[in-house]
Amino acid sequence: MGAIKESVVDMIRSLPEDCTLEDIHYHLYVREKVEQGIRAIDEGMIVSQEEAEQRVQTWLKSSGRSRL
Repeated sequence: MGAIKESVVDMIRSLPEDCTLEDIHYHLYVREKVEQGIRAIDEGMIVSQEEAEQRVQTWLKSSGRSRL
């Protein structure tokens, strides 16, 4: 069995016996989003809090607002 498939099977086995398909879907979704975030960090595709705040201020000014 492939590593990803084994990981998913292990995750499903760790869930309570009475979990629903929705619970499984949610856990898979969260896991994928966390992995995407880790990849983004590894690839340098992130910005600092300060830079994010500066970008928001620039966007707000261009839309005619000064603050949220």
